[in-house]
Amino acid sequence: MKIELSNSALEWQKKAREYADEYLQPHEVEAELNGGVLPEAITRRNKKRAIELGFSAIDAPKKWGGLELPMVDQVAIWEQLGRVTNALSWCFSEPQEWMFEACTKDQIEKYVLPMMRGELKDCYAITESGPGSDVADLDATAARDGDNYILNGEKWYVTSANLADFFWFQARLPDENDDALFFVDQGTPGIEMTANPLFSHTYAAHHPTYQFTNVSVPASSRVGQAGDGMAYTHSWFRHERLMIGARSCGAAARLIEDATAFARQRIIGGEPLSEKQAIQFMLADCATELWAARLMTFEAAAASDRGENLKAVHNRCSMVKLFVSEMANRIADRVLQIFGGRGYMRENVAERFFRELRVDRIWEGTSEIQRLIIARNLLKRGLDEM
Repeated sequence: MKIELSNSALEWQKKAREYADEYLQPHEVEAELNGGVLPEAITRRNKKRAIELGFSAIDAPKKWGGLELPMVDQVAIWEQLGRVTNALSWCFSEPQEWMFEACTKDQIEKYVLPMMRGELKDCYAITESGPGSDVADLDATAARDGDNYILNGEKWYVTSANLADFFWFQARLPDENDDALFFVDQGTPGIEMTANPLFSHTYAAHHPTYQFTNVSVPASSRVGQAGDGMAYTHSWFRHERLMIGARSCGAAARLIEDATAFARQRIIGGEPLSEKQAIQFMLADCATELWAARLMTFEAAAASDRGENLKAVHNRCSMVKLFVSEMANRIADRVLQIFGGRGYMRENVAERFFRELRVDRIWEGTSEIQRLIIARNLLKRGLDEM
């Protein structure tokens, strides 16, 4: 199932596949049976190798020492890393291009570049219990107090906060009728983890709930300028939604490959399971949906690289997030069924992906939010401009 890619994208694809196969995939079951955690030496080795390969610098501008890869190349990388369960590919941080646009030189040197070097890890304190996916209706506030801002609010699902050195905190500024992001160091007085629930997947990165009560941060911690509002949060969403599509394609490909191999060697009634028409139909549907998903994902990335209209690119990233995440869930369900009882065992990749892929229809904007974005674009811009 090949897609015409540049030599650069193919080279990165190969590097990422080799890294995923050699460094990450062999440790999936070990992670699954140990709360997502691998021995420190293995995690340190995996992180070091990822940074050596340049994965932590793929979206960073060249002027800051990054690789500034085309989005198509980045999708090629994350598609291969998406083949791995237990979020083992999250062992390194990856600064995004928008951070270098939004942040001051001091902020870049203090927070962003150390992420690229593997010295710091970030987390996003954006989602709240009320608005959920509707980040335009947040309750958290930031009030100016001399040379500081006072932050208040409760944040849910702060992914990787248990491993992070600082937060990106999203808040309303009532005095400015605006929104902004703030850097907040882990351990700043007034921050309290109020819950750390268990989730369906088994990741070392947790998703705790935090209460920010009168948290004082210097004014220099504010990201961007007055009037920027949600612009950089939208940049983050575009990137994340596209990469969810890439990872979902990788997961689906591995599921199909494993199911096909199993069906060929499993003997039922004297013949391979793969000879059963019901199984063939399931595999055919899986392969066809993956083909469509990969075309959509790589074309959305190419549109970004071509510099097409930003609203159209934003819409296409929502389409990718919607279609590809739901595609991967359907494939995980079919593949688990093909494996039968074996597919319900935690040591089986289908069982792990069956749980792990479900959240891709929720975080970074639910499928329902994506449908709203897509419908509004259709009504405002028409089909030809989407």
